[in-house]
Amino acid sequence: MELRDIEIFLTLAEELHFRRTAERLHLSQARVSQSIRQQERRLGGVLFERTTRAVTLTPLGRRLRDDLSPAYEGIRTALDQAAATARGCCGTVRVGAMGALPSELGRLVEAYHARFPDCRVEFVEFHFSDPFSKLRTGAVDVQLMWLPVREPGLRCGPVVLTEGRVLAVAEDSPLAGRDSVSMEDLAGRTVLDPGTLVSEDWFRAMCPDRTPKGQPVHRGPQARTFHEVLALVAAGRMVCPLNGHVPRYYSYPGVVLLPIHDAPLTEWALVVPAATPAPHIQALIDTAQELGARHIAGAAPGA
Repeated sequence: MELRDIEIFLTLAEELHFRRTAERLHLSQARVSQSIRQQERRLGGVLFERTTRAVTLTPLGRRLRDDLSPAYEGIRTALDQAAATARGCCGTVRVGAMGALPSELGRLVEAYHARFPDCRVEFVEFHFSDPFSKLRTGAVDVQLMWLPVREPGLRCGPVVLTEGRVLAVAEDSPLAGRDSVSMEDLAGRTVLDPGTLVSEDWFRAMCPDRTPKGQPVHRGPQARTFHEVLALVAAGRMVCPLNGHVPRYYSYPGVVLLPIHDAPLTEWALVVPAATPAPHIQALIDTAQELGARHIAGAAPGA
């Protein structure tokens, strides 16, 4: 069995979906199906049960997955380390991130350290009110940002996290007693004004100026930091859409966080300067690409 065929089998065993497996490995769906059929013929048994509704591992498939996974990871790690040594891949990647988000990147950091033991990750906090200056001045090498990012001189790398959203409201708000809210509940309400350093296109993805049905949403007071936002919400001066991980890490007196059941998913991607990155930075991007996006579970119902 070729290494690529092993990768196809293990990825399908994880995804249990032919199309997603093909997309993740940048292959055609036909190539994935062909590889699995060839492996089944070579082994003389069925690895996956396929129906119109689901793909599941057979007992033979589960046994093969359990036996192959540690060996495959060992081979990949050895190859990555050899490649890193060959190209002198070492150094520290400074990753810009907001608030508690570094805690959600443990899987990526661990995989990066395992594959490139001479490389390190250092997190640097930035605020939404000044989202691009550290990346443009070189204070960070790569930055975790919600999409879309359409800034001159910057390019978007792989999506590493997805999540739902919540709405921060004052505890005496008419909305506070609900189990969840809709994007339409922003109609006629006041949300944050992010200030002059923020791209309107970028910020509108989080705090729209109109609801999906076209009702206006008013821009109100400005804030520079996340805690300033919560203070303004607690004072009843505005409401504010936030990302779904916030309730896991933060609480604030007088603020209620309500799931937004119809909000679009937030996609967090690695953003880098358009110039070719150094090998140790590219290695982090490549590792993120191979791992794929992870959904932050429990962010919002239906997310």
